[in-house]
Amino acid sequence: MSALLVFIVQLLYVPILTIRTIMMVKGMKERAAAMGALEGIIYVVALGIVFSDLSNYYNMIAYALGFAVGLYIGAIIEEKLAIGYLTFEVNIPTRNQELIDRLREVGFSVSSSAVEGMTSTRYQLDCTARRDREKEFIRVVTEYEPAAFIVSFEPRSFKGGYITKAMKRRREKYLKKKKNAEQS
Repeated sequence: MSALLVFIVQLLYVPILTIRTIMMVKGMKERAAAMGALEGIIYVVALGIVFSDLSNYYNMIAYALGFAVGLYIGAIIEEKLAIGYLTFEVNIPTRNQELIDRLREVGFSVSSSAVEGMTSTRYQLDCTARRDREKEFIRVVTEYEPAAFIVSFEPRSFKGGYITKAMKRRREKYLKKKKNAEQS
């Protein structure tokens, strides 16, 4: 029975560890600290059970298996949360104005420039989007440019531009809504 409890506690602990780590990397200090406190409590409980009887190998196996399954669950949760933004570099053979217009139409930021390829001039699109829109972005680009070369990476921070303005508008809308709710 204690092995099952250890396994379940690990299923809670490891996803929280994963989310806390992501929050730290993303600069969400306060949330990461809160998750860390919860993580610490759960960690001590699991280790307490395992260390209370070191001759019980089932507890140790449950700890390890719970850790492994917890990592898997944590990765799934992180993928669903998709916290943060991605920057995409899209390399295409010609200036595809239809693609650029479509990306802008569906809300992606797009900057384009001619770049020197190995044998010809190519075009590079620099785009930024929320991580939860990555598949949508790739689908739109592939629809208009099936042979596009797409690279994505996570920016740590950014200042100015389309995304910053959109975030500012959303914040102003949120504050206005909050103020109206307080007045009601």
